[in-house]
Amino acid sequence: MIASRARFLTSIADIDATSWNTLAGANQPFVRHEFLLALEESGCATPRTGWTPRHLVIEDARGNALGALPLYLKGHSRGEFVFDFSWANAYAQHGLEYYPKLLSAVPFTPVRGSRLLVGPTVDARAMSDLLIEMAAGYARSEDLSSWHILFPSEPNLAALKRAGLIERRDCQFHWFNQGYESFDAFLATFTADKRKKAKRERRRVAEAGIEFDTRLGGEMDDALWDTVYEFYADTFHRHGHDPYLNLKFFKRVAAAMPERLMLKIARHGSQPIAVAIFFIGDDALFGRYWGAGGNYHSLHFETCYYQGIEYCIEHRLQRFEPGTQGEHKVPRGFVPTLTSSAHDICDPRFAAAIRDFAQREARGVDAYAAAVNEHVPYHRAADEELHL
Repeated sequence: MIASRARFLTSIADIDATSWNTLAGANQPFVRHEFLLALEESGCATPRTGWTPRHLVIEDARGNALGALPLYLKGHSRGEFVFDFSWANAYAQHGLEYYPKLLSAVPFTPVRGSRLLVGPTVDARAMSDLLIEMAAGYARSEDLSSWHILFPSEPNLAALKRAGLIERRDCQFHWFNQGYESFDAFLATFTADKRKKAKRERRRVAEAGIEFDTRLGGEMDDALWDTVYEFYADTFHRHGHDPYLNLKFFKRVAAAMPERLMLKIARHGSQPIAVAIFFIGDDALFGRYWGAGGNYHSLHFETCYYQGIEYCIEHRLQRFEPGTQGEHKVPRGFVPTLTSSAHDICDPRFAAAIRDFAQREARGVDAYAAAVNEHVPYHRAADEELHL
């Protein structure tokens, strides 16, 4: 390993975008400098909101970045989508502090991807091990309860498990492109009753006179942003809390990454009535947020799922991840897909208990995914091909 030093950044702005992005790669937008900077500069992921940046960067003697790790001190567990509230309660019941904890994740983004970012000319295994060692050491030097890595890629997860971290498993629902030439070709793989239901849902939206516009981030103006942001915010308000992301964030990330942000805007005549907000990776589409200005039959399914699937087919994207949870996605063609997180619990007593819990939980998650898989809408032959 080349002689190196570690730096913990108090802002992603403390490293230049080119250096960070060389490590992050281009396969998805969420760990890129522009995305993380928009979160900070908009005020969405800052100490005030419980996200204190401590991004780790490993540099050589000349200051060239060799590896990096998105890292935050977290004062709560909101906006993570891996739920450890019961762990925090257990700490409190024993008179111990769970927060702040150390977190490697993309704020408000439950999408798998690289967390251990390694330069193209660096030994990936050695640098990954060093990043893990430095982050775990930082958690202990700061007397933190734990370090959590959410939605790591499979190679990252392997490195984390090799270092002794606890794997925790979960299930999402993803769509996979089997080389479909059209949406009808996709529906042809459904059983007759499921295909009829999907067509009926789409027909109801069309018969209501609702049409869709596709806008990339660079094609949005302030007035349209103001309108669709209210749809997004209303989804949060109806569930009793404020939106994670503000309008400033969306405008900043649209300006910084105009080809990576895509919106499907439903309108009745010239009037926008709903929106779904997506991000585009090199081979995948990521559905993130939705909102509507009224109650329209089947509009959620059309805007968030069918429009996204059509986009993937048209642009030959291989995968569509529409967000967390939601068994209602299964009849629309999404299949159970296992995801993981990794956890370094500093107190060995709690580590043993949590490891046991995670192993038992994983068996339940596996059984749940297998049970749900029995209800996917595909013909059995198509289903078997999908899961090869």
